[in-house]
Amino acid sequence: MSQPTQFPDQPTAVITGGASERGIGKAAARRLAAAGWAVAIMDVAVTDAERTAEEISSQYAVPAIGVGADVADPESVDAAFTRIERDLPPVVGLANIAGISSPTPFMETTVEEWDRVMTINLRGAFLVTQRALHGMIDRRLGRIVSISSISAQRGGGTYSKVAYSASKAGLLGFTRAVAREVGEYGITVNAVAPGPIDTDIMGGTLTEDRKAEMSAGGMLGRVGTPDEVAALIAFLLGPDAGYITAATYDINGGIQVS
Repeated sequence: MSQPTQFPDQPTAVITGGASERGIGKAAARRLAAAGWAVAIMDVAVTDAERTAEEISSQYAVPAIGVGADVADPESVDAAFTRIERDLPPVVGLANIAGISSPTPFMETTVEEWDRVMTINLRGAFLVTQRALHGMIDRRLGRIVSISSISAQRGGGTYSKVAYSASKAGLLGFTRAVAREVGEYGITVNAVAPGPIDTDIMGGTLTEDRKAEMSAGGMLGRVGTPDEVAALIAFLLGPDAGYITAATYDINGGIQVS
C-alpha cells in the first residue's frame, strides 16, 4: 500500500472562471493565496484574469498569473497550461468553476443555446481536467474540484433551467467516474453543489427581494456568499482532504437535503 504523496512547499492551484469580480472563482483564488498557494487564474476575459492575478500577488505575496483561455477549446487550454507549468510551481489543485447560466424555458431553448451551455459547462471541465491530469498523474498527487449546482439535484427550480441543470448533473457523473479512474495515482476528484449564492451568474446582483425569494424554504433563511463556497473548495483542494474522493458536497443553507 502506497503512502500519500506529500504536498510541495508551494503548490499551484488553477482556477477556471476566476476573474469575475463577485464570483466564487475569485473568492477561491484569494483564500488559496492566503494559505500560501501559487495561483493561476484562467478566464476567457484575459485582461480581467491578469488584473486579478496582479491583485492577488500584491496582496498575498504569492506567485500568481492570469491566462486567457477558452475552456471549450483544446488548443487554448493546452497553451494556457503550458504557460502555467512553465511559470509556476507544480499544479496540485484544479477548480473547475467556469460556467454560464441558462434561464431559458425548455420549450424555448434552441439547439445553439443547448450546445453552448454543454460546451462551456461540461466539455470545458473535461478538457481542463484532462490536461491538468497529465502532470498530476506523473507526480502522483492532485486535487480536483468541480462546481455543480443544486439545480442538478432538484431539476432546476432556481434561476437557470433545463440546459444548465443537465450540464451540472453531468458534472456529478463526470466527477465520480474520473475519481474512479485516477484514484490509484493519489488524485482526488470531488464536486461542490451550491444553492443560491450572491454572485452575478443569476442575472446580475441580487436584490434583497430576490435573495428572500431564492432562500425561501431553506433552514438558514438566506443566500450564501462566494467566500463560504470558496472555503469548501479550498479545503477539498488542500492536504487534509486526501481521503475524500468521488463526493458531492452540498452547500445550500438547507434548501435541499440529499
